[in-house]
Amino acid sequence: MLKRDYPRLEIPHIQADVSDGKGFFNGSVKNISRFGLAITDIPLDLDNTSDIYSVILDGPGTHFKLLVRPIWEKDDGGSKTIGAKIENSPWTWTEFIMRQEAMSNQLVAEQSSH
Repeated sequence: MLKRDYPRLEIPHIQADVSDGKGFFNGSVKNISRFGLAITDIPLDLDNTSDIYSVILDGPGTHFKLLVRPIWEKDDGGSKTIGAKIENSPWTWTEFIMRQEAMSNQLVAEQSSH
């Protein structure tokens, strides 16, 4: 198991519009952290030779534009999942992640106290 500096958080209902510089592709965010994310249901047409993707995340109360560097991808049959390192993000992204981490930690603490 990989030891990560920051935990991966599963946040439901966040959609991703990913651009490889040639087109836009829709996907769903699988998990996020301060410096990375995984996006599923990406069409196979996304150019995996691009060094940087522009990603717009939209969900309830969220809207962020990120620049990400693809690290890995997995072919899921008719689509793929990509894992990426966040290269550029607004400060509001860090604030959002810190709030999500705090809520996750609080939930874990409450569950372990029962």
